[in-house]
Amino acid sequence: MNSLSSTQHWTTAADPELAVTTRGEVPPQDVTRAVRAITRVMRRHHLDSPARVRVTAPQGSDEPTLVQANIRTNDTLTRVQVTGPGGFAVTFAAERLDRQLARRAGKEARAAWPDPARRPLSRVTETRPIIRRKDCALMTGTPLEASTVLDAMDYDAYLFTDSDTGEDAIVTWADPHGVRLARQHHTAAAGESAGLPLTASAMPVRVAPDAAPVYAEDEAADVLCTAGLPYLFFTDTHTGRGNLLYRRYDGDLTIVVPC
Repeated sequence: MNSLSSTQHWTTAADPELAVTTRGEVPPQDVTRAVRAITRVMRRHHLDSPARVRVTAPQGSDEPTLVQANIRTNDTLTRVQVTGPGGFAVTFAAERLDRQLARRAGKEARAAWPDPARRPLSRVTETRPIIRRKDCALMTGTPLEASTVLDAMDYDAYLFTDSDTGEDAIVTWADPHGVRLARQHHTAAAGESAGLPLTASAMPVRVAPDAAPVYAEDEAADVLCTAGLPYLFFTDTHTGRGNLLYRRYDGDLTIVVPC
């Protein structure tokens, strides 16, 4: 059988709640591997919920396969995203989802940061284009609530509106154990963050001591790429809102903008 090109959608008669979407030339055996691996994880955790898996084939021979899995349990979405060579990426995603669900159930602690399973995106490049724009209605909540979403969705950074200050803010993982909070304007000295509540994973929140920089979108793209950053939180020159610009696995950029 030839490999699958463009975008394909797959479901199985045995488990119609599990759907696999492929992008690019994904070998059929990788689709089968994804169905079996994710099904095993769901059975292990006694889940009978819709699951969606996306397998994106590499565009070049030296690039990895990207796998993303989403499962909704009790009206809560859990997501993992991981890269790897060929069919191994599916195995990596299933293992990561297994750990994610165990952690959500309180059976496993979060590993130290940086995550060795994540392909590093911090590299200096020429300025890359912003090819995707996400206009999002931001969650308004506390750093604790934002950190819970950060963990459940397997994000490196999460943009939200801080209910304590009314400012746009992000939470990110801090090295080695903890969460870093950065707001648009309101800052705190390092010692002041000790009184903040712990995250759902019992990790302390550290408050960034500097206000977010102010850029236009093209300026932010220049800074991110020339400084070798994986993401950049900034206040938009024109709107005054906090934006999150981040590097994709293909090297291009996505921007998250409050709507």
